[in-house]
Amino acid sequence: MAATKGLLAKKMGMTRLFSEDGTVTPVTVLDATSNVVIGLKSEDSADGYSAVQLGFGEKSEKNVTKAEAGNFKKAGVSPRQHVTEFRLADTAGFEVGADVAVADIFSDGDKVDVSGVSKGRGFAGVMKKYNFAGFIRTHGTHEFFRHGGSIGTRLTPGHVLKGKKMPGQMGNKRVTVQNIEIAKIDTERNLIFLKGGVPGPKGTVLEIRQAIK
Repeated sequence: MAATKGLLAKKMGMTRLFSEDGTVTPVTVLDATSNVVIGLKSEDSADGYSAVQLGFGEKSEKNVTKAEAGNFKKAGVSPRQHVTEFRLADTAGFEVGADVAVADIFSDGDKVDVSGVSKGRGFAGVMKKYNFAGFIRTHGTHEFFRHGGSIGTRLTPGHVLKGKKMPGQMGNKRVTVQNIEIAKIDTERNLIFLKGGVPGPKGTVLEIRQAIK
């Protein structure tokens, strides 16, 4: 995994930003409040790599295991709902138990990669899932308007090839959208305004990382 700085944030929804010349920019609002450093790792330690471990979102103490409770107690923080590692070349500037603000990581105009679980669309056919054109609707065609067509290959190799596009579960998968520009950062409320859309419904917790490309 590439060494990139980042943090966790919750998707609050979408809105618009208006510039002085009247230009309208659609943006997604992310709330990055409650990021806290749970632990630090270094190449000199038994872990063998350098990383910062961030916790995000409050969690009831009754819902954590003894091992998790021990880690949170050692860091001096309350239990967190989500814990994620961000590999860094250098962890200088981070301190266990300290809060991490958006301004400490990103600034206006930065490009980021956003990872999260996409919206689940349920069981879908090939036309909805893969944009298949469907079959002709004339010349006596009936019952096969939205089918995917032939999936076989006759005698050789005599089976359906792996990776064949067929009906199935759509969405509800981890997705990464790259090179999204940060339109604005609200330092007072720890909000990030990203140009365009990001994966998942409202309330989804996303990983925001420095763009690698």
